[in-house]
Amino acid sequence: MALVIVMEPSRPSFVNITDRLVSFCFGVLYWQMGEVKDNDAYEEELLDYEEEVENAPDSVSAKAAAESAKKGYVGIHSSGFRDFLLKPELLRAIVDSGFEHPSEVQHECIPQAILGMDVLCQAKSGMGKTAVFVLSTLQQIEPVAGQVAALVLCHTRELAYQICHEFERFSTYLPDIKVAVFYGGVHIKVHKDILKNECPHIVVGTPGRILALARDKDLGLKNVRHFILDECDKMLESLDMRRDVQQIFKMTPHDKQVMMFSATLSKEIRPVCKKFMQDPMEIYVDDEAKLTLHGLVQHYIKLTEMEKNRKLNDLLDALDFNQVVIFVKSVNRAAELNKLLVECNFPSICIHSGMSQEERLTRYKGFKEGHKRILVATDLVGRGIDIERVNIVINYDMPDSADTYLHRVGRAGRFGTKGLAITFVSSASDSDVLNQVQARFEVDIKELPEQIDTSTYSKIPSSLYLLY
Repeated sequence: MALVIVMEPSRPSFVNITDRLVSFCFGVLYWQMGEVKDNDAYEEELLDYEEEVENAPDSVSAKAAAESAKKGYVGIHSSGFRDFLLKPELLRAIVDSGFEHPSEVQHECIPQAILGMDVLCQAKSGMGKTAVFVLSTLQQIEPVAGQVAALVLCHTRELAYQICHEFERFSTYLPDIKVAVFYGGVHIKVHKDILKNECPHIVVGTPGRILALARDKDLGLKNVRHFILDECDKMLESLDMRRDVQQIFKMTPHDKQVMMFSATLSKEIRPVCKKFMQDPMEIYVDDEAKLTLHGLVQHYIKLTEMEKNRKLNDLLDALDFNQVVIFVKSVNRAAELNKLLVECNFPSICIHSGMSQEERLTRYKGFKEGHKRILVATDLVGRGIDIERVNIVINYDMPDSADTYLHRVGRAGRFGTKGLAITFVSSASDSDVLNQVQARFEVDIKELPEQIDTSTYSKIPSSLYLLY
């Protein structure tokens, strides 16, 4: 795997660049800042959050570096995306999005990922896993007309659409790179025409549609260099979906980079993931209890099934929310609850698997853009979907497992923000699941008080983190 280094004209020393490259290749994430100054063009493009460090006396810089080493991730914030030696076009797109500091998982994964290493990563919801494979893929890819170089598989159409959007956003200044998304619900001829007339270099899609296109020889996978699974446990735990993923995997070259990501990776599924990989770098949360989301206030309410609607109305009237997602357990309940909320003049919309693909995406885009403030949904949007304005999640129906609970409430606990999760408990089985959540993640979920401080869950506007 070749590593191309773009030499900047104002760099004073090739030795300095070489030293940084050596440190980079060995995964050293604490590079000394301040020896290299960027040219004028870079000063315009990149935020000068390091200016204070660069202008500090040597003794102060050395002391700051020592303090950083002791403080772990807090100290890492003295560096930024430019330290990953990314293409100038990627850095420019990152700055355009208003982001400065990589998250912890990005610091751990990106240096190795852009060198072509296989990566198996478990990290909390909202900690920037998507950006790891988006940036590392765009960094490495050398587009060739008519060849698909990267394939990203995910389990829902909405997630595929979102990932495609992220590739498009960060490839703004890489106009030669084409991205396309393929999933069921769209006539397959539309996708075949795209592949024939405007073959993308990066393909994002769901396993069923990707396999159909590959089997019909419309989607050529013999040049794939990057094979990525997002929410990998969801795809590999389902035997039918795992079979499709395996068939697709066999159509790709043996020599390729494989990256897999999820917020939850059970010990049983990890060996399955590693069968697809060669000596992967593994990033896990040391203790599953640490999966509980920072900045997320969690409460429950004990009530009967008949009391749910009245309580939900009271909460929506009383709470200060930007946007709220209400999770229910079935398609019928989603449709009926949404109808009830609309009749009560709440700005509500619903998304579930009973809708056409076009309708689902239209509603998802409308909610993401803020046209509606309340979304009633099934677990279809419980994983991976990121809507920045959501600061409250309500479990109208208790999820079926602790994992599902974590993914649901993660919609309101994105990295760098605050959020509130409220769960309705109306049966003995609901209480059992709540106890499982508290035991597994070592979190004490208390009953909702009569008054709750708005500041504990109001969203913090933040442009400092790459959230996706």
